[in-house]
Amino acid sequence: MTKVLVGCGAVLVLVLAAFGIAVVLVVPTAAAGPRGASVSGTPEEYRVWTLRASGECRNPGLTPALLAAQLFEESGFRAGAVSPAGAQGPAQFMPGTWATWGRDDDHNGSASPFDVGDAVMAQGRYMCSLLGQAASSGFADDLRRLALAGYNAGWAAVEGHHGVPPYAETQRYVADILGNLSRFQAGGSLPQIAGTGAGPEALRRAATQLGVPYSYGGGSPAGPSRGHCDGDGGYRDGQCLADSTTGWDCSALVQYAYWPSRRLPRTAAEQYSATADHAVAQTALRAGDLLFWRHDDGHIYHVALYLGDGQMISAPKTGDVVKSAPVTDMPGTDYVGATRP
Repeated sequence: MTKVLVGCGAVLVLVLAAFGIAVVLVVPTAAAGPRGASVSGTPEEYRVWTLRASGECRNPGLTPALLAAQLFEESGFRAGAVSPAGAQGPAQFMPGTWATWGRDDDHNGSASPFDVGDAVMAQGRYMCSLLGQAASSGFADDLRRLALAGYNAGWAAVEGHHGVPPYAETQRYVADILGNLSRFQAGGSLPQIAGTGAGPEALRRAATQLGVPYSYGGGSPAGPSRGHCDGDGGYRDGQCLADSTTGWDCSALVQYAYWPSRRLPRTAAEQYSATADHAVAQTALRAGDLLFWRHDDGHIYHVALYLGDGQMISAPKTGDVVKSAPVTDMPGTDYVGATRP
């Protein structure tokens, strides 16, 4: 076990070291997914390969749920799918692209875009590469949106338009996949987020980030970004104990969810100060209201978005992911109140 800093404030907890997931396949084992990675709502044959493909990518933005949502969009998990344009298999590879990314990952003697294992692993490698290109592009957008656009339209089109190309098919493709993430995130899907206005819109925007890793100091209005170690106990012998990974901390997720209709400041404490004059009683909570927690010294260390029915969306702590969870997961004694931006 290792001590690491979690949450948006300096809270020390014990976190288990990295673990492996044993999977029975035609190959000896499937590599573990990233810490906190999980997936649901897929055929079992796809579940094990999405876990393995995400685990072999060093970019934590490539979650099993993202791969599953993409496969659902591409083929509806139909291994024999063929498009009128000639795209093949569950991940819909064109022959030229398959020649670059396809391998015999299931060790059955051939590399085929129609083999689920081969296709999903190739999809993972290609998406991992696209996420890397998106990270180095400097384009002000969610890295996953850029990578998905590159998968659909080609990275040259993304570069040519300095972001997601204005093609109707590509715009729909990206929106559909990110909109379906919650159905493939283990732990249940979100209730329907109904209504209009800043609060429900912020929740829908935050929901597109479900499954993205927590990252201390990570995230901005442009999307998830690489975080950093916390200076108070986050290092040992000059080494960072918590991964400087790409993702969100709690306040960055809230800022992103409301941007640009409500230009909230960056930290949880600043967000509380900026909205404290619009306090909301617990009995009057609405979708999108901000929930805050603080230490005994008065420092605000965590913020979340109220979802309804006692649930919230938040980026909780190191080693976890953006998720929906009961409000009671946070210490009741630390709860300071809610505000409405």
